Amino acid sequence: MFLGSILMTAVYIDGFYVVADNQQQTFYMAYEYSNDSMLIYCELDSQGKFIERRWDAGKGNWINRYSSFQTDCDIYGYCGAFGICDSSKRPFCSCIKGFKPRNIEEWSRGNGSSGCFRTTPLQCQRDNTNGSGGAGQGDDGFLKMMVKKVPTFPVRSSIINGNCKDQCLENCSCVAYAYDAGIGCMFWSGDLIDVQKFSTSGVDLYDLYIRLPSSELDKGKNTKVIVITTVIAGIVVITISALFLWCRMAKQRERNEKRKHIKHKIYRENSIGVKLQQLPLFNFKQLAIATNNFSHAKKLGQGGFGLVYKGILDDGKEIAVKRLSKASGQGLEEFVNEVVVISKLQHRNLVRLFGCCVDREEKMLVYEYMPNKSLDSFIFDPVKQKILDWKKRFNIIEGISRGLLYLHRDSRLRIIHRDLKASNVLLDRELNPKISDFGMARIFGGNENQANTKRVVGTYGYMSPEYAMRGQFSEKSDVFSYGVLLLEIISGRRNISFHNKDDLGLLGYAWKLWNEGNIWNLVDKAISESESNSKNEKEIWRCINVGLLCVQEYANDRPTMSTVVSMLNSEISDLKTPKQPAFTQAPLIIQDVKNTDSINDVTLTKVNGR
Repeated sequence: MFLGSILMTAVYIDGFYVVADNQQQTFYMAYEYSNDSMLIYCELDSQGKFIERRWDAGKGNWINRYSSFQTDCDIYGYCGAFGICDSSKRPFCSCIKGFKPRNIEEWSRGNGSSGCFRTTPLQCQRDNTNGSGGAGQGDDGFLKMMVKKVPTFPVRSSIINGNCKDQCLENCSCVAYAYDAGIGCMFWSGDLIDVQKFSTSGVDLYDLYIRLPSSELDKGKNTKVIVITTVIAGIVVITISALFLWCRMAKQRERNEKRKHIKHKIYRENSIGVKLQQLPLFNFKQLAIATNNFSHAKKLGQGGFGLVYKGILDDGKEIAVKRLSKASGQGLEEFVNEVVVISKLQHRNLVRLFGCCVDREEKMLVYEYMPNKSLDSFIFDPVKQKILDWKKRFNIIEGISRGLLYLHRDSRLRIIHRDLKASNVLLDRELNPKISDFGMARIFGGNENQANTKRVVGTYGYMSPEYAMRGQFSEKSDVFSYGVLLLEIISGRRNISFHNKDDLGLLGYAWKLWNEGNIWNLVDKAISESESNSKNEKEIWRCINVGLLCVQEYANDRPTMSTVVSMLNSEISDLKTPKQPAFTQAPLIIQDVKNTDSINDVTLTKVNGR
């Protein structure tokens, strides 16, 4: 009775029921509330208006709580026969598809009460007129109208949903049907009155199926086909045009880039010649002879940008030759950068540059030879790590810190290394550390403390969070890398591949042990089994504390290298308590590091030293 009426479903569930007074021919509604103190009176008048009133004992009268007339669409038959009322549109009234306004003049004035008429008769009606007989059910179909208030005066049937359509087609006077799970099939014949569309949410929605001749249904299909075909054709044309323009623009950009690259290359090659004149220059033939034509037997290791070979000059001096790969990411900029930076640096903990070679499109750097190769070949090797007792390891830790301090503060230039790691620390005959590989280094001006870059270079596992994620680097970026390296030296474990049973990386594992007061478990067994005196234990604990301070997540919390040197030398007796390091939640695991070389900007260096 109240299908589609706003709020009526909820009211019915709360205890609403209809009472018919046959003597006075009236209907009224009542509620069964659990709270008997509230009096509710409901009225349904002759216009179909439903009013709910509540008794106000204080005022002594009835107060309106609800009225079913919210808009003109609530007036019965406002849009006439076969009209749809939608209060969200202007005008409210429109005709069902397949029908037209009966009185155009009245409709133009906003009065749709005259309703609509069918433009094309149903096929079954035409068949009956022609005397062909039959319902003509094969030529009539149904238009599904969603979110509609069903018309008044339906004929109910208890048959299941699947047979509603068939039963309607069998009866030529049936013009529409609907289905409700609680009611069953509902059929309409004659005019459809009071079809209403609600824009309000929360109202039960019904599907009303309007009977139309197949010609009216095909119009909609044909229109859809035309629209879809037109849209697809338009998209194809636009896509082809855009692709053509993009190809033309890409070719033009490529030509412009080539011209720009040629000009830039000429400029760079001219500038490099001026800068390289300040260094001893080797020719290709000299270095080929020194390395036995770059023999594999002379290979010391493989860095991010090429191979490193051992060589012997004519005067018997041993050298290490870094030969840049033509396919590597390092070009003239990085090469010149490394030459200029190292040539102006002199410190016992920095590798010494003898000269360079630019010949036959080859770019090579000539360093002093380090017989013990790189640090990673010792601390990560189960056999060689036993050679490094605590005294030697502390000497390496301290030497690296002094080399970094020189780069940051004590040299003529302020230099950020940006790629400090175990494979970039070389060891001389006495196992003294020397920082190498300055291809990524950046020179800072006098007032410059931080810089940004869109091209992040370095090695995962050693990068500070602000550099890896935002491209921001400073002295504190090197401090973070130093902290990782310090913990690797103490633990003998590689940060980029270590993970324990709790699925923590080296930094997370160190932080867990620190909080548990069990930090001695972090120490390499090669040290812990032989270094038992209290002096060494205090020194090891101090170094771990310094390492954790260096790898704190925020750059402002990390110490400077001058402070690090002072803490290592016990010049600062009371060390701060470290905060949680960066990258402690999940380990950074890179499989088979020994056979992984760097590509483009992130370097993963082989463990072989040089």
